[in-house]
Amino acid sequence: MFVVTGATGNVGRPLVQALVKTGEAVTAVSRKEEHLPGVRHVRADLTEPETLKPALDGASTLFLLTSPDFLAAGGDLAGVLGTAKAGGVRRVVLLSSQGVATGRHAPELEDAVVGSGLEWTLLRPGGFHSNAFAWAETVRTRRTVEAPFGDVALPTVDPVDIAEVAAAAMREDGHAGRAYTITGPEPVTPRQQAAAIADALGEPVRFAELSRAEARTRMLQAMPEPVVESTLDILGAPKPEEQRVSDDVERVLRRPARSFAEWAGANAAVFK
Repeated sequence: MFVVTGATGNVGRPLVQALVKTGEAVTAVSRKEEHLPGVRHVRADLTEPETLKPALDGASTLFLLTSPDFLAAGGDLAGVLGTAKAGGVRRVVLLSSQGVATGRHAPELEDAVVGSGLEWTLLRPGGFHSNAFAWAETVRTRRTVEAPFGDVALPTVDPVDIAEVAAAAMREDGHAGRAYTITGPEPVTPRQQAAAIADALGEPVRFAELSRAEARTRMLQAMPEPVVESTLDILGAPKPEEQRVSDDVERVLRRPARSFAEWAGANAAVFK
């Protein structure tokens, strides 16, 4: 049985769906109650590892997704992993970030997983295509995308690709001890993303560039300050390795990663 934490999010939800499609028994874990077809749901909070115990009964594999405020809230991943190990879990897949490899983010979550004594796989995605959902309201109401650093390109990735790589790492042998860098197939700028949304809608969409200060003010409404500053650093002055396309999605899934344009086409209804 597979346990998926963060099961109602951008990665967790398609991961649950991918596992269910293969006939796997899945327990979905989230902090809020929500019905997910075909799976058992357990309400739990990773900052309180004992709440995970009901989800881990009979589990062999755990997908770990921590929210941005996990460490800020005093979360102890070692405690979570100890609870998992005591419950019989043998394999863990961690959703980490590309920033750990590039030195942008602290490595303590990865260190806890690697030192857990469990079979592990690390997933290190860059930015998500779905971050563009933040533009949905202004696109719907004013056909405008507002973002900073309009001509800085990054190889953002479809969360569904992350989920399918996670499903492979959970289900298949051969991924133990691997750290996968997960990107899209090409670097794309915010200006190009706006154009892709326009193509998906079949209508013009204007791009309006924000200053870093303007973007910071908006992002602080939803994200902790250290995460905001780190994100803006990546968006505005990426390191060469953060702009580099990885082939890990294609090597694991045996198909190319989905482009932003493909994602925009699949999600056009959100912007109408």
